[in-house]
Amino acid sequence: MKAIAAFGNIVSLFIIPLLLPDLTAACGYTGEEGVIFSYSGATGPDKWGTLSPQFRACSNGKHQSPINIVRKQAIWNSNLRPLEIDYTPTNATLVNNVYNIMIQYNQSVGTMVVNEKKYHLKQMHWHSPAEHTIDGVRHPVELHLVHYSDDGNITVISVLYKYGDEDKLLHKIKDKVAELAKGTCSITGEKATHIPLGVINPKYLKHGNHKYYQYVGSLTTPPCTENVIWNIAYKVREMSEEQATALRGPLDIKYKHNSRPLQPLNGRTVEFFSQKRG
Repeated sequence: MKAIAAFGNIVSLFIIPLLLPDLTAACGYTGEEGVIFSYSGATGPDKWGTLSPQFRACSNGKHQSPINIVRKQAIWNSNLRPLEIDYTPTNATLVNNVYNIMIQYNQSVGTMVVNEKKYHLKQMHWHSPAEHTIDGVRHPVELHLVHYSDDGNITVISVLYKYGDEDKLLHKIKDKVAELAKGTCSITGEKATHIPLGVINPKYLKHGNHKYYQYVGSLTTPPCTENVIWNIAYKVREMSEEQATALRGPLDIKYKHNSRPLQPLNGRTVEFFSQKRG
């Protein structure tokens, strides 16, 4: 795997083009051609690949996400470098997508350079409980910051959270999250709940981090597109249990648990970067 040449600060936001469900701003649009997916029952993860021809990778893909990361099996790669992010203050919108809560930017907030390719940060969303596990340990919440390049390639920063002190960004927007919970959001796509957040200061988005795991996987929601470069922050951050509950508040009951089951590694290598080996 080629090295990711950039990311010294970790964030908390992301979005993508309309062909990717994780990036869709429309409440209720839950996949290609409006195909509804869920996390249990007839439209649950084990059925995603049968819901649409566009979703086949969810069943047939060999490089799917999320995975369990085994620390002792991660290979230290001296060619990897600290991830470096360059963000600027910009307007953002809080969105209820039915299947997750997302912060979407109204314009470019900044970029991350990966392997000499520039990726634009577009949105961020949360999964509860976390999708990736570390040595089999599953944390309460996981944040995905999605970046995409001009030619359609994708890289994601994943930040795991445990219960503890309040997360500063969520504390800043807590009234907006509560307001979002009062809105109506239809699974049929008739209504979307959008709450303007105003300008988000980058100080709430950046968290110094020079340790991360990296592997090649997929989107964790349909169409489960592969060749996504994942960067899993080594440091587990904190949010309060009340904040985690508030993030689930606006979601339909079918989506309050919105984590895809772990996927087989299928021979992939998980790499590790730290400025000091070990």
